[in-house]
Amino acid sequence: MTNINIKAWLHAARPRTLPLAFSSSLMGSFVAWHDLNFRWTVFGMALLTTLFLQVLSNLANDYGDSVNGADNSDRVGPKRSVQSGEISLGQMKTAVIITSALALISGILLIGLGIGFTLSVGWLVFLLLGVMALSAAILYTAGSKPYGYIGLGDLFVFLFFGLAGVLGTYFLHTSSLRYDLLLPATASGLLSTAVLNLNNMRDIKGDALSGKRTLVVIIGSAWAKVYHTVLVCGALIALTVWTIMHYNTPLQFLFLLMVPVFGQHLAVVFRNKVPAELDPQLKKLALATFATVVIFGATLMF
Repeated sequence: MTNINIKAWLHAARPRTLPLAFSSSLMGSFVAWHDLNFRWTVFGMALLTTLFLQVLSNLANDYGDSVNGADNSDRVGPKRSVQSGEISLGQMKTAVIITSALALISGILLIGLGIGFTLSVGWLVFLLLGVMALSAAILYTAGSKPYGYIGLGDLFVFLFFGLAGVLGTYFLHTSSLRYDLLLPATASGLLSTAVLNLNNMRDIKGDALSGKRTLVVIIGSAWAKVYHTVLVCGALIALTVWTIMHYNTPLQFLFLLMVPVFGQHLAVVFRNKVPAELDPQLKKLALATFATVVIFGATLMF
């Protein structure tokens, strides 16, 4: 494999998306640590499984958008590897299959480390969730009826990067669940959905022309900005409520130091008139989300 090939595959894998992807596993693990039920083996395997699922999603997205025509001259942001010709459709399809297998194997090992390798109802439930996550990663833009093309991407991101990611990770650490975990899980899901919404606001022109009916295309830019504000503010409110419920020290509110960062971001979004100019905000929002989760979690460890 030449250096050009390596660069093309690294570009297609989009490692810059990993911090955001890791956020749900980190959130669930931080709360498990707080509850004195943290396990390093589960933590490590959860991150590895998340890595495979995120890379799978990125590769499948590259493949699916190229096949369905969403990656065209109107697309904003980095060029996709298939679109640019650096990787063929056949090569990308093979990579999707291989990454799917790695994600499945890693997921099975994660389930085994969390609840054991003996077949049980719980084991089957987690296997089903894993298969659903695998399918969601592929079918966002790939397949005959990609759900990302009919405005359902936001729902699936909220479910898998929020509820399933946080609650599932916590359960694999502790073999238990609590109702109040819905708050940090919701926060993680809302912020991840905000990143997708921002991406779709940036791409609204190209998506509309290619027939990709994201939620932003459906509701329009003006309402998408309002929706974006609800997502970001809702996440911060959820974390604040959870912190009040479990208050021990003022340090637990350190994550609120990120409020000005999110506020500045929302101001930029609301002032924006040219969707393409939102591109730099994607990285900022993803890193702000990751930083919020890390700060929130770090205060639970002491």
